[in-house]
Amino acid sequence: MVRWTGLLFVVGAALFALGVLLSLLPASPPLLSAVTYAIGAVFFTAAATLQLVLARRELPEAERRTLALRARASDWLAAAIQLVGTVLFNVNTMDAAVTIGARPELVDVEVWVPDIVGSVAFLVSSAIAIVPEVRARRHSHVVNASQRIAFLNFAGSVLFLVSAAGALVLRSGTDLSLVWANIGTFFGALCFLLAAWLFGWPPPQPHGAREQLNREAPA
Repeated sequence: MVRWTGLLFVVGAALFALGVLLSLLPASPPLLSAVTYAIGAVFFTAAATLQLVLARRELPEAERRTLALRARASDWLAAAIQLVGTVLFNVNTMDAAVTIGARPELVDVEVWVPDIVGSVAFLVSSAIAIVPEVRARRHSHVVNASQRIAFLNFAGSVLFLVSAAGALVLRSGTDLSLVWANIGTFFGALCFLLAAWLFGWPPPQPHGAREQLNREAPA
């Protein structure tokens, strides 16, 4: 399941990066890039769902039944918030595909709001995932790349938030900054892609790496 999670995130991130490139091609219809983003969001949601299943598997038996708030700094909470973010990206990208050519104010309400909220959810999730306790649970199979994965995901989330801010549609019908919207999406997607690759296809693990990560985590 770990490899499937990584693969789905890789495909989703690659489609988001491809969507940016397609949007920059003069001969490419806007609908093509919008559909590419929408499909990528579906892959993100599928991957986030698997990650939530993996995180729940790591919870103690009592917390699996109650989902107690004691898990507030846990892998489970980070994965749950991430899943919410991906669902909002689904809303965002599906609406974007449907409302191509619609009135700017309609696009602003139906597309931008879930985009910015989803981006904030990604940022919160990736911030929690930096905590050593969370990394010890999530990256037990890839501890030598744990910090790189966590900070790549955090960087990707920051860039997605920049992208969402740049994509705000003004009353004039133009984006606040299409350049930053594209930069944030493209390089954020690359960060997620690399992090997912390291998660799903871990490099060789040095002796004692897992013990070191467990020592970093609070008891």
